[in-house]
Amino acid sequence: MGEWTDKAKGKVKETVGVATGDRSLEAEGKADTLKGKVKGVIEDVKHAIKDKKEEREEVRRGDDPSQR
Repeated sequence: MGEWTDKAKGKVKETVGVATGDRSLEAEGKADTLKGKVKGVIEDVKHAIKDKKEEREEVRRGDDPSQR
């Protein structure tokens, strides 16, 4: 599932777990929320790498982005 889906699903499970006293469901919800956060960080890193790669290509072509 996607980052936001995992976070939302996790928060619902965690809230229901707390409300019902189901510690297992609460823990599962916390794990799902964490999983969503990790996916978000991975996507941020992927975007940063892509941006740097594009920037390096521009410099190689002589189109230095810092000269704009």
